[in-house]
Amino acid sequence: MGAVREAATYAAFLRQFPRFFANALTLDEAKAAVADRLAHREENFIRMFDEWFHGHPSSPYRPLLDMAGCGPGDIRALVRDRGVEGALEDLREAGVYYTFEEYKGREPVVRDGRELVIEEWRFDNPSQRYFYRASTSGSTGRPSRIQTGLPHLEIMSQHRLLIFDAFGALGQPFSVWRPPLPSGSGMNNMLRMSRIGHPADRWFTPLVPGHYRPSWKYRVATMAAVLAARASGVRVEAPEEVALEDALVIAQYLAGTVDRQGSAVMSTTVSCALRVALAARDAGIDLAGCRFLIAGEPATSAKVKGIEASGAGWFSDYGAAEMGRVALGCPNPEHHTDMHVTTDTAAIIRYPRRVPRSEEVVQSLHVTSLVPTMPKMLLNLELDDFAEMPERSCGCRLEAIGLGTHLRGVRSFRKLTGEGVTLVGSDMVDILERVLPERFGGSPLSYQLVEGEDDRGFTRLDLFVSPEVPAGDEDILHGLYEALDRTSVAAGMARGYWESAGTIRVVRQEPRVSARGKQIPLQATRPE
Repeated sequence: MGAVREAATYAAFLRQFPRFFANALTLDEAKAAVADRLAHREENFIRMFDEWFHGHPSSPYRPLLDMAGCGPGDIRALVRDRGVEGALEDLREAGVYYTFEEYKGREPVVRDGRELVIEEWRFDNPSQRYFYRASTSGSTGRPSRIQTGLPHLEIMSQHRLLIFDAFGALGQPFSVWRPPLPSGSGMNNMLRMSRIGHPADRWFTPLVPGHYRPSWKYRVATMAAVLAARASGVRVEAPEEVALEDALVIAQYLAGTVDRQGSAVMSTTVSCALRVALAARDAGIDLAGCRFLIAGEPATSAKVKGIEASGAGWFSDYGAAEMGRVALGCPNPEHHTDMHVTTDTAAIIRYPRRVPRSEEVVQSLHVTSLVPTMPKMLLNLELDDFAEMPERSCGCRLEAIGLGTHLRGVRSFRKLTGEGVTLVGSDMVDILERVLPERFGGSPLSYQLVEGEDDRGFTRLDLFVSPEVPAGDEDILHGLYEALDRTSVAAGMARGYWESAGTIRVVRQEPRVSARGKQIPLQATRPE
């Protein structure tokens, strides 16, 4: 999209604000919308199949469906006999799916011995006319450009209202510690909360000059959205810079809010919440009355205990930039990672697959869009995540409105996650096996990246470097960050987070080798 056309599209998006914010979304309206989508779930899936997955000329799924011999009549029969998820399982068996690497264009799409050429833009929602653009968070290589329109924000606002109601957070002072554009997380939070009549009191950004600064285009776009919302009569705050190492500032703000108003809720990543909790503990600040809405990375036991030790509470959700919220935290959990799948807008199936360069087999998650408002139109897209889907009744408010499918223990099997941003494995392998050896010496077997947690619960990425490599540790680490910077805007944002947080550490030892003699460049799968 050219710069002039992109600016015109964004301006048209902002002009819709007065109507979007005219009346705050109510809880009854949100419940009714979810109930309606659940009541027509099978029809919605068939409509998506007819109009987009199979029927749209640019659909990337049409070649797969043709190879599988599946047309509109076939899908109706499958849904009638097996339901939505059963039909999706049959399609997956027939080869109708995309892996995350195929979707990103990093691996060839091969089915039945035939190679297909599929451009990523073909996954874009073709019906969106007015939207703003963001980048997926921190993936190295070419990031996805996510086009978020107001109909999609409306559904995300409904889900936000429902999880706040379920956890009794409605009406409590709210704030955000997330970056502005090109990351969509901060902007999405601000607009969703304003839509439900619960605007954020403050918007802090952890990315500051010296670590990362968005280009002028994104800075202008962020401020334009803030000013357009204000002109529509809605309070939307501009982002304030508070670096990761200044988490005490956030702790003091939250404690002060609790003192003045009795409670506080903040949306941030899991690691950022832990940073605030530890800063509060070290300063003798009690965060009782404060809760964090956390996402962006797994809420491991160590991180959760660190947050709770400060007196703060928390709840979480799980999403993908391509489709919004995939699951909402359960108020009556059986496990601290327990969530409810948003089955009104998405379908999830699990399918066994071998972890790349490993002998481990996991049940990977495949997601499908059930509504035509999402940024990407997805049919059995593998997210590179795996999880459990236990069947149980919890009796919470989310189950009461029909969201009864549980999801827990979500982990990535190919991505390394830290500070709420992710690193896609295939591109990091190139840095480890080609870029670093070419620059600093050694071979592709001289470098390995291993995910773990330190004694405070922070995710750390240990860069194992063979003692035979002559270069200094700081030079190697700087070279790795430079390699990230050269890949994309989103990777530069990841570098900004990780460099300021000290996420990656050089460890001088020979990379680990499995009992069967295999050396895996990335050790990303770490069970709880």
